[in-house]
Parts: sequence; C-alpha cells; structure tokens
Amino acid sequence: MTHHPPKKKDIFDAVIDYVQYLQTEDTASAEVSVERLTAFRQALSSNRSGGGGSAPASGGGLAGVAARVAACRKCPLGQTRTNTVPGQGSATPEIMFVGEGPGADEDAQGLAFVGRAGQLLTKIIAAMGMTRDEVFIGNIVKCRPPGNRVPSPEEMEACLPYLHEQIDLLKPKVIICLGATAVRGLFGGDLPGITKIRGQWRSYQGIDTMPTYHPAFLLRNPPAKRDVWNDMKEVLRKLGRSVPEPKGKD
Repeated sequence: MTHHPPKKKDIFDAVIDYVQYLQTEDTASAEVSVERLTAFRQALSSNRSGGGGSAPASGGGLAGVAARVAACRKCPLGQTRTNTVPGQGSATPEIMFVGEGPGADEDAQGLAFVGRAGQLLTKIIAAMGMTRDEVFIGNIVKCRPPGNRVPSPEEMEACLPYLHEQIDLLKPKVIICLGATAVRGLFGGDLPGITKIRGQWRSYQGIDTMPTYHPAFLLRNPPAKRDVWNDMKEVLRKLGRSVPEPKGKD
C-alpha cells in the first residue's frame, strides 16, 4: 500500500496563518507552543469537516477565535490550564450547546464535553436524532477552573467575548444553556435559579435559547433526565424536527 505524506503546503499555510495572527496581536515574541498549535489545528479541523460549512483559517473565523483563546492570558485561568478548550463541532449548526467550563478530561484533551458529563451529552444529542458533528459544543470559559470550581465573574467577563464572537460566526437557530453558569454568562445574574427557568424559552440576541440542566447535574440526579428530555423535545419542535421515539432509559 502506497503511503502518501501529508500535504506540506496545508501544514505550512496553517503555521504561517498562526504566526501572522500573533504578529497582528503584538504577541510575536510569545513562544509558539504545542498547546497553541494544537488548538489552532483543532479549529481548522472543525471548520473543514463540520456540517458542510467553513470559516477562514487565518485571523478571522472559528480558527481565529481558537488561536486567540490559545494565546489568551486575560485571567488567572491561563496560568493553570493544560490546554485551552475553544469548543468544537459544525461550523453551520442548528443547535449550539453552551456549558460552564472545561473539566479535567477536557483540559487534558483540549475538547469540550468529553468526560462523563460529555458522554451523557452525546447520548442526549443522539436521542434527538443528531450527532455531535451536527451541533456546536462550547463553554462560557475556555480554560478549566482549578478543582472544577465555578468560574468567577471576572473570569467569565474576560472570556465571554470569545463566546460572543463564536455565536456571531455560527449563527445557530437555537442555543441550549447547560446549567446555571451558562445562563448567568449569557443573561447576567438577575434571573431566578435554573430550576425555575429551565424549560422556558428566552431570546439571546434574537436567537431562541433554552435553559436546561447541566449533564453533570443529571449524573447526580438521574430523575431530572426526564425534565431535560422534555426540554430537548421542545427544541426539536422549535426547529421543526420530529421527536424520535426513545430507545432506552439513558
């Protein structure tokens, strides 16, 4: 079997794009680390393979956001992270899931929702008749808070512009806020608790937004899965999609 080496031009173009981005951000003297290049590569993969859409590889687009996240030191989380977690999925999603922040597994892999809670989210998405590649999954903060604590208001404020830019680029039809921190990040802290607003449609910059429980909460409180499934059925109806018949208890 003939082995074909990777296309050098694509690789070099990606590196050149990233270095050019650093120069425009006045960070050309910063070390081009494996962490930063890995995050940039992940964003390029999302753009090229996600849901039939793509975004520019250089300074703009999803890749540009990921590159800026990888270089970010705006809050203390930049000093304690292993990898940044910009989010991943389709570049043209109908649904965007927004969680709180990366956990230990996400911090290790640089990918959103890959731990136990992420596995449950994958099952929820499958029950909706979709795959993770058809949606976009991100978080309020892009770096893991130590000990998986709730991110501070200052950390959220520093990181939210990246999420806002992603929402502007992705233009999802529906945003699903996973848990209280996601709701607080997008809507501020004046709303009632998640148990009171869960399942009630809201609008974020004209986008229909559904607050629901975080998958990590469901792991601790399995009966709440029924509530989340009811919320997901409302999302499917909003999108004009049929509700699949349940295949199991998970």
